[in-house]
Amino acid sequence: MITTPGGSAPSALCFGTMQFGDGADEAASRDMYAACRESGVNFFDTAYVYADGLSEEYLGRFARAERDDLIIASKVAYADTASPRDIRAQFDISRTRLGMDMIDILYLHRFDPETPLEHSIEAMAELRNSGRIRYVGVSNYAAWQVMKARHVAQRFDLEISIVQPMYSLVKRQAEVEILPMSLSEGMAVAPYSPLGGGLLTGKYARGGTGRLSGNKRYATRYGVDWMHRAAAGLADLADELATPAATLAVAWVAANPAITAPIISARSVQQLVPSLAAADLTLTDQIRARIDALSRRPAPATDRLEEA
Repeated sequence: MITTPGGSAPSALCFGTMQFGDGADEAASRDMYAACRESGVNFFDTAYVYADGLSEEYLGRFARAERDDLIIASKVAYADTASPRDIRAQFDISRTRLGMDMIDILYLHRFDPETPLEHSIEAMAELRNSGRIRYVGVSNYAAWQVMKARHVAQRFDLEISIVQPMYSLVKRQAEVEILPMSLSEGMAVAPYSPLGGGLLTGKYARGGTGRLSGNKRYATRYGVDWMHRAAAGLADLADELATPAATLAVAWVAANPAITAPIISARSVQQLVPSLAAADLTLTDQIRARIDALSRRPAPATDRLEEA
């Protein structure tokens, strides 16, 4: 089980600091960090590539005074290779930015088909063995890639302790293999984008604008008609229940038994509050089923639809 250095369990939510230094300046970032801590969040996620390093720098400054009470996760090998050289170089920079001798979780940010996985895993094992990281994770890996990494890691007496897939009401591919695999193998799961890039906040259903309007990658990722219909349906249900759509969306992800902590994020405390409220919302079976019915379940891994 993943714990803080002091031995505490991870909070029900993880805060992702992708917006620190990008959508949020240092003051706004500090306010969000404080709001998270006041709400009991002890799990924070960043990455080498976020905001050209400002994300790690800000998080390091905010977290340093209470380091043993927190789980700090970062990621390497996204834009560059997952070679040992790149992993070590990026990790050293990340650790310097954070101002920390040790990082709790280090993820391989994406699968690198050009680098032998044995080389990447051996570098991660060296970091673990030297005490510079405590847990190894993988992000954006398919289930077969996770299991391959898990098999390779055994040669180095290493575990893949946590996975970080995309997962939301409109991005449910993880339900096919990643989440069942994680339950079967005892791996923690910290999924990102539970709000579907902001789509599930309901603002687009009400004519609002945001990342999906101005970011080509996100517009493509969520630019499917049925996704927008699902978001509109969630917004209507939110009105009926007098509960923010964002709260429902995060709570729906958190309710999956495979999930350890959804990664929430925001650009301001005002945006963050509805997501934080999900930690205190327990969905009834009826409401969970109504939310579930708003979107398409992916086909089973065997594609035997008659057995679904």
